[in-house]
Amino acid sequence: MYRSTSCNSLRKEHTGQTVTLAGWVNSRRDHGGVIFIDLRDRDGLTQVVFRPDEHAQVSEAAHGLRSEDVLQITGIVAARLTGSENPKLGTGDIEVIASELKVLNKSDVPPFPLDSKVANEDLRLSYRYLDLRRAEMIHNLKLRHRITKSTRDYLDERGFLEIETPILSNPTPEGARDFLVPSRLNPGTFYALPQAPQQYKQLLQVGGIEKYFQIARCFRDEDLRADRQPEFTQIDLEASFITEVEIQTLIEGLLHRIFKEAKGVEIPLPFPRMAYSEAMDRFGSDKPDLRFGVEITSLTDIFQDTQFKVFRSVLDGGGVIRAINAKGAAAALSKEQLKKWEEWVKTELGAKGLAYIRLKDGEWESPIVKFFSESEKAALAERMGFEDGDVLFFGADKAQAVSDVLGRVRLRVADLLKLTEGSNELNFLWVVDFPLLQFSPEDNCWAAVHHPFTRPKTEDLALMEAGDYAKVRAVAYDVVLNGVELGGGSIRIHERDLQAKLFAALGVSEEEQQHKFGHILKAFSFGAPPHGGIALGLDRLVMLICGAESIREVIAFPKNNRGTDLMTQSPVSVEPRQLRELAISSTIKKA
Repeated sequence: MYRSTSCNSLRKEHTGQTVTLAGWVNSRRDHGGVIFIDLRDRDGLTQVVFRPDEHAQVSEAAHGLRSEDVLQITGIVAARLTGSENPKLGTGDIEVIASELKVLNKSDVPPFPLDSKVANEDLRLSYRYLDLRRAEMIHNLKLRHRITKSTRDYLDERGFLEIETPILSNPTPEGARDFLVPSRLNPGTFYALPQAPQQYKQLLQVGGIEKYFQIARCFRDEDLRADRQPEFTQIDLEASFITEVEIQTLIEGLLHRIFKEAKGVEIPLPFPRMAYSEAMDRFGSDKPDLRFGVEITSLTDIFQDTQFKVFRSVLDGGGVIRAINAKGAAAALSKEQLKKWEEWVKTELGAKGLAYIRLKDGEWESPIVKFFSESEKAALAERMGFEDGDVLFFGADKAQAVSDVLGRVRLRVADLLKLTEGSNELNFLWVVDFPLLQFSPEDNCWAAVHHPFTRPKTEDLALMEAGDYAKVRAVAYDVVLNGVELGGGSIRIHERDLQAKLFAALGVSEEEQQHKFGHILKAFSFGAPPHGGIALGLDRLVMLICGAESIREVIAFPKNNRGTDLMTQSPVSVEPRQLRELAISSTIKKA
């Protein structure tokens, strides 16, 4: 065998034992002819000593060792000399005196050091197989394994069956572009890679499975960022005869189990609930970070009789006036910086502007203050708790637009003032009662906020029948941690007629319904049970538990932010012959 134990298992009680280790040279040091190496495997490090006075031939061979050479070493475990122990290592009290050495493979000089943080992410991704050797990456992937194992154990104990659903399927209405796969056997037709197993997991409920889960691979062709990849993984589950509260309780228990087993942290249960409307009004986000305040405050009533033309126009048009108070931010925000913030909301957020008032040394500094009456200023200061050193940011527009802009400004204020820096707080939240539909001005039609299989609240069915779609709420829920959406779900529609009505509200004709969704509409006519479910983003969950800044740090072989695998150079062009076999023509020339 290559080894009798791992490089992180030996302790003082093993002193005197003969062991065989295998691994990589992490580092090599020459102390006057005595060679020390740290031998590394997946589990950790062991210091190995080559002494020329005891094993001259082996010690001579050790002079030629370099970082990342792969070795097999046999020797005797010895206690380190007093004062030379390394308390940072589990094996820091011992060393192995080598008597045999076998070089299993030599290594070229690595393109970057493996024992320190590497800033160049493209370089790391190009040599991902080397990057994976770093302790940080091994730790992340081990943690990911523990999280998935905890998930499987927890759901298995509660009667859920792990069932795989197809990867090659029909396009799904999940809100992003599908990855399409041409069919050679059926020229001119395409499969789609699943954005989620949504329809299949509902069909499993129609099939009487009752409790399903899957560590599901999902695919979305969308612009990438730190928490997005074209292929990602969900903890996906669905159950029959289950209520919204039962699903939330199940997920709270799952997350409690995961954090306890993976991180050793007890999270408090149950999680608080907050309606979507309250989250948007107070925090400008459907995934609010509650670790800090800086809440959005309504000022509409204060300026109800204002003569300030901008505010007057907004109020007469049915809009709102709201603001946030960046307490103590005046010192960090000069007039020039405030202008940059205004430019930011215009260019990146599409806002008309960002009015502000800075209170510094007793002076209200702002281009708009001169338009306020003394009574308006007094009421504004009292409601906002406006004190010297503060900065107020205003939003004046339709309610949704104001929430969107001030929600983003709120997060930027938190970054500026470092309101969450060093925080170990785990602030979980359920956001509930989402709108069922939202109107898309670009497409001039209604669209599903979550997906078109989401159930409207029973008390809002009359509004839906009347076509008052803007007021219809969904039995939908998202679980949020520190301002990051961990996952979302809903109680589903299980009646054929109600599902057809929702499709119609979305502008899907009867003919198109049969073409795209005929299979699930037919399934609902055969005694489909009430059912619901949720999907948690496994990559995001692992990222948060690891304290990583990107999901690329918790995925073994991720794509970069351009959707490219720098290690294999995929995607790649293919030979014309392959395209002909698929009945596909391409006018794009190779670079």
